[in-house]
Amino acid sequence: MDIQEKIANLRKTIELNAYKYYVEDNPILEDWEYDKLFRELKELEEKHPELITPDSPTQRVGGISDKFNQVQHKVRLYSLDNSNNSEELKAWYNRVLKDVGEQENQQLGLFSSNLADVELVSELKIDGLAVSLTYEKGIFVQGLTRGDGVIGEDITNNLKTIKAIPLKLFEPVDIEVRGEIYMPISSFDKLNKIQLENEKKPFANPRNAAAGTVRQLDPKITASRDLSIFVYVAVFDNKKPEFAKILTHSDAMDFCKKLGFRVNKYQKCKNIDEVIKYCADMSEYRKTLDYATDGVVIKVNSLPKQNELGFTSRAPKWATAFKFPPEEVWSQLQDVEFSVGRTGIVTPVAIINPVNLSGSVVSRASMYNFDEIHRLNISLYDEVLVKKAAEIIPKVVKARRTEKSQDLILPDVCPSCKTKLVEVEGEVAIYCPNKKTCPAQIKGRIEYFVSKQAMDIDGFGESIIDQLVEKGYVYRVSDLYKLSIEQFLTLDLIKDKSANNLFNAIEKSKDVLLSKFINALGIRLVGKESSDILAQNYQTIDELIKAKYDDLSQIDGIGDKMAKSIVDFFADEENLLTVKELIELGVKIKNKYSGVLDLRLKGQSFVITGTLDTLSRDEAQNKLKELGAKTPSSVSKNTTFVVVGSNPGSKATKAQELGIKILSEEDLIKIIKGE
Repeated sequence: MDIQEKIANLRKTIELNAYKYYVEDNPILEDWEYDKLFRELKELEEKHPELITPDSPTQRVGGISDKFNQVQHKVRLYSLDNSNNSEELKAWYNRVLKDVGEQENQQLGLFSSNLADVELVSELKIDGLAVSLTYEKGIFVQGLTRGDGVIGEDITNNLKTIKAIPLKLFEPVDIEVRGEIYMPISSFDKLNKIQLENEKKPFANPRNAAAGTVRQLDPKITASRDLSIFVYVAVFDNKKPEFAKILTHSDAMDFCKKLGFRVNKYQKCKNIDEVIKYCADMSEYRKTLDYATDGVVIKVNSLPKQNELGFTSRAPKWATAFKFPPEEVWSQLQDVEFSVGRTGIVTPVAIINPVNLSGSVVSRASMYNFDEIHRLNISLYDEVLVKKAAEIIPKVVKARRTEKSQDLILPDVCPSCKTKLVEVEGEVAIYCPNKKTCPAQIKGRIEYFVSKQAMDIDGFGESIIDQLVEKGYVYRVSDLYKLSIEQFLTLDLIKDKSANNLFNAIEKSKDVLLSKFINALGIRLVGKESSDILAQNYQTIDELIKAKYDDLSQIDGIGDKMAKSIVDFFADEENLLTVKELIELGVKIKNKYSGVLDLRLKGQSFVITGTLDTLSRDEAQNKLKELGAKTPSSVSKNTTFVVVGSNPGSKATKAQELGIKILSEEDLIKIIKGE
């Protein structure tokens, strides 16, 4: 056997095992056998580099990129319209029946009102990152993110590292497939454990982890994390003989499976009643899976009928996404922790027996404030019903007594500094009034000050901040700018490189926008949005310090309570000293709203819900705020527009109930561009 033949045989064996392992979960080799063959192939290719091909298993991990190039999709990727309950599913199906019936009548020259059932196909909606994969003669040549559906980013090198994506198909066809990249829940839990051990911020959920991983400029990072894929769409030329027999979506998925792709289970449904039952079954079944799902996708199975039905401006008429209701699980309350935030508010957190909830293991849940404890009538060792607010923050929504239940004793002194707690008239929160020396408040202010939305000082994890406060190095946030490299070196697990990185991060933060500086000060009731409004109305921090209550309260988006909080903050000598020190220590504050402004959206309010494809939510909000608009997080009667991306939440429904105009992402971009 010559070298070329030996290499070909090794590749074939390795590829077959990868398919069996990552697609069918049925490996044919032991791990050590696979590793041995892989090493042998790599050594042979190193000795004979002229025999290396792009589809070789050794070529999965490439070099670091400077950026991701933008590439136009050959065929547009559309979003999906949502159906949130069985009534909406039936309404969608009736529209499908009506449109199909009208088209068939036109073709036959009939005018019958009888609507025959249309076969559907249902499959789980994977909560991940949509990508398109292009193959030429069976070789993987390009992988793109969804982007805005028209233009995506080229992440081919990163996608090559995902072993469930074949580099070479079992048949040499030209085909494009669309799929969802995801991170298994078990892998997500392991990744977050590593993040916490390295004092890094954990990922919020598996979807964020997958999206962040696949968009790393260094493919080695992508390769080091466990990602997989499910393929759910095939795009091909049906005039070619190899595709001639593919007449339905289910045919296409079976063909994709034959080619070597990982395809999720699907179910054919004769009518909408079978779909509704499937959705109900999947709502329970998904809890047993090692990947996150947020619904079911229902499609007309016939590809010719799909073509006849066509698309709206943003979504196919022949498909809809049924969204699962927020998941709720019962657990037992083991304890209640009372944490003190940067403004002195004491917040109760429920410690519960760990439960799997919406794709992650939950052992802590919010109870918001003391009033909520009274409303829930909660006791220690109660059984508690926990659900995720907006599918992110676990919260306790109900409690019921058990034989073990005991009265819950609420604290009357601060858990951090033992100062007597106080109530503020007209507010549900209970406060620790010791703002100057309460360690928890000092730590909270520093955490907030260094955060991305504020001064954006990288590298300051909870452990480092704890040590800086406990060692007495930092008392005010301005003390951060007095720290030396030598002081950093006295902290646990901090070596020369880390100390220099922390010091340089502080130096880099000295150039800051006024809006971020205001936010970083941590004024009670003033957040990112209101900080931006203040920067639009006051050119410098000195102007804001001198601002009068009457002027502040008249600003749209500020109001009476916030105006009083701002005036009270700058009336405190300690706060004025902190601002003065920050400026003396070299912090330079610039206002992006200085000079001639285009504030054509001033007075308008945009709420964004769902995932945008072209812009991140922060980017969209920043562009709107630069034009004078407000971007609150909740919908109210004062909202001007609600921008709806893919997978929107209840905000879209509320907008419809209030009669607020709904915009697509395309509409939003036109408004920003002034078109």
